[in-house]
Amino acid sequence: MSDFTLTVTCQTRRGIVARISGFLAEAGCNIRDLAQYDDTETEMFFARITFVSETGAKLDSLREGFAAVAEEFGMIWDIHDPDHRMKVILMVSRFGHCLNDLLYRWRIGALPIDIVAVISNHMDYQKTVVNHDIPFHCIKVTKENKPQAESAIMDVVRDTGAELIVLARYMQILSDEMCQKMSGRIINIHHSFLPSFKGANPYKQAYERGVKLIGATSHYVTADLDEGPIIEQDTVRVTHAQSPSDYVSLGRDVESQVLARAIHAHIHHRVFLNGNKTVVFPASPGSYASERMG
Repeated sequence: MSDFTLTVTCQTRRGIVARISGFLAEAGCNIRDLAQYDDTETEMFFARITFVSETGAKLDSLREGFAAVAEEFGMIWDIHDPDHRMKVILMVSRFGHCLNDLLYRWRIGALPIDIVAVISNHMDYQKTVVNHDIPFHCIKVTKENKPQAESAIMDVVRDTGAELIVLARYMQILSDEMCQKMSGRIINIHHSFLPSFKGANPYKQAYERGVKLIGATSHYVTADLDEGPIIEQDTVRVTHAQSPSDYVSLGRDVESQVLARAIHAHIHHRVFLNGNKTVVFPASPGSYASERMG
């Protein structure tokens, strides 16, 4: 028996959890894990429920049955197929640490996704990608051809059926139009603990300010540069005796880990958009191993 995952977002009101659990019980399902959150400021309710059908109910019949509950509460919802592996496009420029980390995690099964393409504006990682039997697309970007380049990128998205784009240190700013088309479906890694030290050289800024912690931030991409809803962050301690190059080396390790955790949360439907913020439910102790290995 496989665990299905139900995700729900709606205006908060009394009786939501009771109605959901009642439906699942009547449908012959047993709840494995239930995480919920009521945001008192936005008056929004978020829930992620993993459950198993003890009667062998199929995904389509569960979705059809739950539709009436969803309509009653005005829910944005879905029941996710446990066997579905999200189709992902990775995008990279000339810093390959995040790309290499993701390819390794994917190869050993720690990141259960289908990498359907890698797109770059340079040729540096063509051999690396092709050696993994993944299609590689070099799409050059200049000020003059940016609309055509983004059109070519969206062609790859359409042709592969990609559900998520990951900017694994892709050093080009995406247009407002592309950000809107792929809203909630582009994850970026920023080499800084946002919102501090934005821009092209945050480690130098951090060094000049004598910080004792540096970090990385993974967030959804929006039209506002580096202002998208934050999914995951982490830090590493540094000292006065270390140089900017030490900061870069340490920072790259943090970037790789933070980006992988953000993707992991997204593909397992643990991230919910909440205005300019996110609600991110942690992996439960009993489900983390199955999530990790797919």
